[in-house]
Amino acid sequence: MRRVPHLLRLSTAICLTTAISTALAQTPETDSTATYGADFFEGSGALTVNDMLDRVPGIEMILQATNVSSVSSDGNRGLGATSQILIDGKRMAGKANEARSQLARIPASQVARIEIIRGSSSDLDVQNSNQIVNIVLLEALPTSSLSSEINVTQYSDSTLNPGGSLSLSGERGRLNYLFSGQVASAYEHQESFETSILGDFSPNETIDADRYRDQTNYTFNSTLAYALTPNDRITFNALYGEQDPPVKLLRTYVDQRARPVNTYYERETIPATARNWEIGGDYEHRYASGSRLKGLFIVNERDNQSTRERYRATSLTDVGVKNLFLDTSSVYQEKIVRGSYTFNMAEGQGVELGVERALTTQDSGLRQGVRTAAPGVAEYGGLTPVVLPNAFGTVEEIRYEPFAVHTWQINPRMTLESTLVAEFSEISQSGDVNNKRDFNFVKPKLDLRYDVSSTLQVRGTLERFVSQLTFADFSRTIDERDIDRDTVAGNPTLEPEESLRAELSLDYRLPSDAGTLNTRLFYYDWDNKIGKIDISPSVKNLQSTNGNIGPAVAYGLISNASLRLGFLGLPQALLTAALTMQAAKFEDDPFVPYSHRFPPYDRGSLRVTYRHDLPAYNMSYGVTYNARAYDGRYIYENDSRFTWIVPANLSAFVEMVGFAGLTYRLEGSNLSDFESCALRRRYDGYMRDGIIKEIENNCSTTGPQIAFKVRGTF
Repeated sequence: MRRVPHLLRLSTAICLTTAISTALAQTPETDSTATYGADFFEGSGALTVNDMLDRVPGIEMILQATNVSSVSSDGNRGLGATSQILIDGKRMAGKANEARSQLARIPASQVARIEIIRGSSSDLDVQNSNQIVNIVLLEALPTSSLSSEINVTQYSDSTLNPGGSLSLSGERGRLNYLFSGQVASAYEHQESFETSILGDFSPNETIDADRYRDQTNYTFNSTLAYALTPNDRITFNALYGEQDPPVKLLRTYVDQRARPVNTYYERETIPATARNWEIGGDYEHRYASGSRLKGLFIVNERDNQSTRERYRATSLTDVGVKNLFLDTSSVYQEKIVRGSYTFNMAEGQGVELGVERALTTQDSGLRQGVRTAAPGVAEYGGLTPVVLPNAFGTVEEIRYEPFAVHTWQINPRMTLESTLVAEFSEISQSGDVNNKRDFNFVKPKLDLRYDVSSTLQVRGTLERFVSQLTFADFSRTIDERDIDRDTVAGNPTLEPEESLRAELSLDYRLPSDAGTLNTRLFYYDWDNKIGKIDISPSVKNLQSTNGNIGPAVAYGLISNASLRLGFLGLPQALLTAALTMQAAKFEDDPFVPYSHRFPPYDRGSLRVTYRHDLPAYNMSYGVTYNARAYDGRYIYENDSRFTWIVPANLSAFVEMVGFAGLTYRLEGSNLSDFESCALRRRYDGYMRDGIIKEIENNCSTTGPQIAFKVRGTF
């Protein structure tokens, strides 16, 4: 880990030296916005806004700028975190309506241009964003446009599942509208094999498992925007989704300690339902002075229900005996209102003042039944109820956030954006546990941007960050990592993590739109990082749960390059590469006698994508390669250590415009048929004592997937 800072310094020095020397040799300009007109995408076969974005150099690093690691550990409730994508300078309606999904339903024919905005402005409908993608639509949209897609996916076990989508968009006078529906398969067949040995290296057992999830997702979206007057605009959005993710599981156990070797089977059936919905609305009024008054509301809900029943059998034809029943329910809801007023305080200075109120609740319940000699209860699957502390409850948070954002154009090249947010919240828990706590935080942020030229920008950010707690951690839940433990206790005393975050980035756009280079350094310092704490009733019954432990740091470098290969005679080819190197230190883990990394900050990753458009043949193809550091990711419990190893993954596609002007696409994912492996060391007693009881090595794969899609716009 001591090498990392040296690597960071070396990589940064190289990037800075190269980019600055190149940029300073150019004629300085003040406008750092990159614009891609409709003509840029002619002949590319782009049908939707998403297709257009896929052809813009450097787009992925912009959209991922807010997530340093591949997996974000920070919860985001409310609307304080804004989107990186705007339409006509306005934030996209909704919250659950993920931006890229919405853009997949807007035809490319409605787009006038795409802007990559690298500066701050109070005219933009965002708060504290990085680079921003602004989709500028035609002033006069088509009366209506119909887009459709049908697809079929073949999985590694030869299962075929169809899907499709249909969207209608257009304009009627002062009304803009978008309606869409989608049916998508989320089928999965996972095969896994586990071997385990005892602490003396003698064989223990093997577990061969087949897991089937036959899931279909149904989604309906709508967005309406109406210009009441030239200065008044109202937007309404709605979303509804349903999922039916039933799971069937078969495990084959071979007990190698028995003589003769003993084989038995476990079956699990997990019927489940899930649904989510959201409604929301925005209103904006522009004054003659240029000031703006904005208001919005959002209400959303996620409802998940599942039942797990486990049977032990002596043969494949044996129905088996039920020995476990787990029934879970969770209903999560947000109600948010937000208002703000934006005005120009002086020349080159804009101010936004506002307040947000959010009410967030989660109702959860967990029932467990096991087979004993005692009489069974129908509500517990006919088994004996297990007394589970903190299994039923409601968590509620009422939060108020007044905020102020000051944007100062210091000179044509330098912009300073200052933000001050105060958070006042009350979190209460009722049910099996009754608890109430108040939290008050002040969250300042400074964002300084300097345009060395129109192509080179340097940016520094310093922020006090407070993460949102995961409500599921408050109550007892299913332990997905340990089928022997089944459930894990909740912690009603959790407190939000507080951290100081610093970032320094360098963004360089090559001349003649030949590509982009970006390097970003980050350093995060936590005061009270959440990890695992000991709640064991005794040494012979070790248990742990999430809790606040103490200080931790994470730091690293993310480098991105996106190059158009015109210098190789391939002007329509785009090569993109992203390299992440990172480290983390958790110093005071009570279970681990040494400093260690923590999720999601594994050592690093590499992603390389090649895309080539062939306008002469109405054809495009591409390939993507993903790889992560081999030693993977670690998770520590009081009695065990997990190590995840994920090898490289390969995906590819080919598409062309053919019969009836439709686009035909063939794509494959997981073409390398990679195995994801988890190595678990179980200890006799506490892990810190170092006495290994068992070593388990579990590897799983879902196999390659091949999909064929037909899309069109009418």
